[in-house]
Amino acid sequence: MRFDIRETAKERVILCAHRGVFGGNIPCNTIPAFDFAIAEGADMVELDVTKSADGGLFIFHPGMERRQLCMDVSIQKMTSDEVRALRLCNVDGARTELGLNTLDEALEHMKGRVYINIDKFGDNPAEIIECVRRHDMKDQIVLKCPPQKERLDVIESYAPDIQFMPVISKAEGVDDIMKSRNINYIGCELLFASESDDTASEEVRDALHRDGRICFVNAEVYDYRAVLTAGHTDDAAVMGDPEYGWGWLADRFDIIQTDWIGSLSGFLARTGRRYRSR
Repeated sequence: MRFDIRETAKERVILCAHRGVFGGNIPCNTIPAFDFAIAEGADMVELDVTKSADGGLFIFHPGMERRQLCMDVSIQKMTSDEVRALRLCNVDGARTELGLNTLDEALEHMKGRVYINIDKFGDNPAEIIECVRRHDMKDQIVLKCPPQKERLDVIESYAPDIQFMPVISKAEGVDDIMKSRNINYIGCELLFASESDDTASEEVRDALHRDGRICFVNAEVYDYRAVLTAGHTDDAAVMGDPEYGWGWLADRFDIIQTDWIGSLSGFLARTGRRYRSR
């Protein structure tokens, strides 16, 4: 499979699985969750990385130990051997047979299969990029973070050739900043509380598209008090209004991140939106 995310976006709406597809006895951020996401139609998976005390890179969201391990521990203070002995918990808090995967394991398992958004990159940029290069997978990787100078300095220092998207809630000035940096700037993740925000506007989308860049949005709801797409969300879609929740996003943006890959993929197929030409 050839990986060129901008060409892929011209062909179809890119579906990104937020931490894979998880539920029941399958925890998030695990190889089974990623496999299920791919089987359900994901073009991209998002994963989180935490580093152990002795430098091991594990697929886990920092600070979620009590929620996902049901233990008062910190992976960042444990050795790799201690982390490997841990078992993740399911949605009811019962321990599963699944342990934490390393970044090496996750990358090798998904090599040649799907785009990968590595979250928490800025915590351990040198180690993460070394791992990506070791697996020869840079074309599959997308990095995202807010465009503060210190964060862009990290991207420019460690990953100038890796595909990068600034995460923005205001578009003014960002394009000029990004063009001035030695960074593989492929588009923006757009956050908007209201449809009147500039990041939700046709003008911003058209400007990005004219330059061959792509627009990423989040349908998933991590906190209902901080919705990222003006109410056009997974929640709205699965609770009865998929046109408002997902249709509105698919008609405007190139990548949709979701917790409901299978349902979103099916909706887009049924409504003729999955494949398109710009």
